[in-house]
Amino acid sequence: MSNKREKEKQRQKEKQEKREKMEERKASQTKGKSLDDMLAYIDENGNITSTPPDPEKKKVFNAEDIEIGVPKGRAVDEDPIKEGKIDYFNGSKGFGFIIQSDGEKIFFHINQTTYPVREGDVVNYTVERGPKGYNAVGVAKKV
Repeated sequence: MSNKREKEKQRQKEKQEKREKMEERKASQTKGKSLDDMLAYIDENGNITSTPPDPEKKKVFNAEDIEIGVPKGRAVDEDPIKEGKIDYFNGSKGFGFIIQSDGEKIFFHINQTTYPVREGDVVNYTVERGPKGYNAVGVAKKV
């Protein structure tokens, strides 16, 4: 019996909370407010505020100077053909890693090689962006 009473009390409490929330929403409705009360402004730092910005702090921008999207890549003066040493190669799976001169490892696949690959070979290659990172392509044994 006491369990039924507790459940009923809980239901009544939830109904009361729901009523209070509804009354609170009605009290804070934006209907009937003036346009000035509903306006929001952005200050000189890009923050939203309810006060109009100071006209003396106004900044003027040229529309041509605004870049939309990803900025264009800068030209790199680096030699596109790199040199490295094959650190690891798995012949059964057809992939391996080349250690670059800066110590960083780069992935390569057997389809990107021009000769039978072995660990320890010094190779020339170019770097290309793949779906999972940078890959070595055009791997050729250094002459």
